[in-house]
Formats: sequence, C-alpha cells, structure tokens
Amino acid sequence: MAIGLFDPRVMIQRAAAYLILQGPVTGQDRWEENAGYSPSTLATVIAGLVCVAEACNERRNTNLADFILVYTDWLAAHIEEWTLTRQGDLVEGFPRHYIRINPTDPDAPDSHADPNTTMIQLANGGGLHPARNVVGGDFLHLVRLGIRSASDPIVRDSIEVIDRVLKHDLPQGPGWRRYNHDGYGEKDDGSAFDGTGVGRCWPILTGERGHYELAAGRDPLPFIKSLENFANQGGMISEQLWDAEDSQDGNMKRGSATGAAMPLCWSHAEYISLVRSRHDGVCFDRVEPAFQRYVVNPVQSRHEIWSLRHRLQRVSRGKTLRIILAAEATIVWSTDDWARTNRSDTTHESGLDLWFADFPTAEWPAGSVFTFTSFWKRDQRWEGRNWQVSVQ
Repeated sequence: MAIGLFDPRVMIQRAAAYLILQGPVTGQDRWEENAGYSPSTLATVIAGLVCVAEACNERRNTNLADFILVYTDWLAAHIEEWTLTRQGDLVEGFPRHYIRINPTDPDAPDSHADPNTTMIQLANGGGLHPARNVVGGDFLHLVRLGIRSASDPIVRDSIEVIDRVLKHDLPQGPGWRRYNHDGYGEKDDGSAFDGTGVGRCWPILTGERGHYELAAGRDPLPFIKSLENFANQGGMISEQLWDAEDSQDGNMKRGSATGAAMPLCWSHAEYISLVRSRHDGVCFDRVEPAFQRYVVNPVQSRHEIWSLRHRLQRVSRGKTLRIILAAEATIVWSTDDWARTNRSDTTHESGLDLWFADFPTAEWPAGSVFTFTSFWKRDQRWEGRNWQVSVQ
C-alpha cells in the first residue's frame, strides 16, 4: 500500500461516527456563513459515507457497511424535503427549485424545518429573506458527486432559476454569483468591501457549471476556456470577477479580477479538476458506488433516523425508526400513553462505537405516538425527560 504501515481505518470510522451523530444539519455551509440543511454539504456527507461503506465491504465488514448505508439512504431520501422549495418567487413558471440553504439553529435544529417558510439572515449586510428565494449553485454537488442525475427535472428547473438570477455573461465567458443578495465584494462604485458590498461572480462557479455540463453529456471545453480567459497575464485566477460595467476610475474592468484574493487556489484546483474530468469523460469527483446506488439503480430508504442531535417528531408508518446514540442505553417506550411499558436494549455497532435500537412502525396503529426515554447504563441514570414521535 502507498501509505505503508499507516492504517486509516480508525480515523475514517471515527469521522463517520461523528457525521452520523452530528448530521444532517451543518453548523457552517461551504461559504462559512450559514447553518442549516445545505445541499452541497448533504451531497458531500453522503458521498463520503458511501466511500466508508465501500471500504468496509472490501474488508468483508458487511454489517458495518449496511449500518452506514442505512444512514446515507435516509439522507438521500430527504434531500428534497430539506432543501427544495415548491413556492419560489424568483422566476415565473419555476416555483420548484433547490435553495441555497434551509437555515436552522445548529445547536437545536428543527428536524422538520420547512424550506418554504424559513427565513435566512445573510452575512455581510445581505439582509433577511425567505430562504425559498435565496438560491445558489450548491445543489450542483448532488450531480457532481453522483447523488442525483443531471437530467433530474428538479435539477434542470434549478439550473433555469440560477441562470436567470445569478448568471452574468462576461467578455471572457459566463460567470455566476454565489447567491442572490450576496454582500461579500466591492461596492457598486468599485470601492473596497468594508463589511458590506456586492458579491460578484466567482470563476470557480464557472468550473462547477462545466462539471455539470459534462455530467449532462455535453463538452465542458467552453468553460475550461472561460477559466483560462479569467486568468491574468501570470496565469493567476482570482476569487471574484467584476461583473458590472467598467468603473469610472478604470480600476475595475468587466470580466477582470476584483480586489479579491488572487490567486485563489480553490479556483485553480477547480480548473485542473475540470481539465482532468474532460479527459476522463466523467466528473473526477463522482463517487461511483454512490452514483450506482442513487442514480443508476436508486434504492429506497426503509428507515427514519432519530438522534439527540436530530430529534424527529414524526415518522411515516411502515418505516423502521432507528434511534442512534453515543452510549449504551435501555430505551423505555410506549405507544399507548404508558398503558403498557416496553424496554429495548441498544445494540453496539463496534466499528463506529455507536449504539442503536430499531422499532418497526408497521406494527403500530396509524396516528399513534411513540413516547420514549432512555436509561444510560454506564452512568446508571435516567435521561429525565420523554421524547415523542408521531406515526403518520
């Protein structure tokens, strides 16, 4: 092995356990500005955990692989519930599209946050807006990593929306802003960002669009050329491009670098990745096991996941409710308002050092309420509160 005697399993499995216990809400999106349900973060977590499961299968640890895939299948099944609006107002005729992020408190997340009604406070003076009307290209990671098809109607509708809201045709090629109402960039007159401003086009987003075009069966060469055209004479690619008319003082020229960081290594890495992807004929970042599982032969999730981090309040009857905990416990529960009390011991998943218990809801009447608490065995203490999950 290229890594010699180093065995990465412990590190990888601890990381997987962390993602399972802490998800699906991220405390910080890819732009380091907002917490919530992010399509790009969800895509990355799903793809990463599928890779962990694949490694487990290669070592014939199928039980651990199956445990991880139950979680990734659940994430994949809820992407649209968490990050899709059907009531968008940005583009007439396209009310259905992915949003940039569905905000919720990362310390006490709403397990059923509605992307049609949540409000998002944008950084850098961007203001308070309905989350359904703030869009970005973050959802493209769902296609790039192999979680959704490039031809998915929701993806195509979302493409139409961001092209009408965020795209700017520049002399060097097409550019896209991060999201509407972005305040991170120079002001309209070209003066420096001072905590507020106007977010401009990012070359990396042109590269990301090129990856989508490749996934959709089209040649990404025009996007490669655009990235090359965005570079300065020294071959450096900027973080942002000036996408307005030339400033009166001549310091800002349409399609050229702003005063943002240059070079931005992220932009250069995107360029290299796109060139390699075109050579291979497939997105370099596509995780093949995820692509096969969620695009080629889509699997159906049979579980709903409850954790202390993500406390479900309702579950569809027929699904298996899986409770995942960080420590050994006995689950004390009832579905008849404690007329009868049941006890279920958690099972140890040693590969992740997690504990879980499964509850098949098909056995419960529709409309019943699953009420439970936990007795923590190591500490010999009761949780001291009950939780409820409605069966619908």
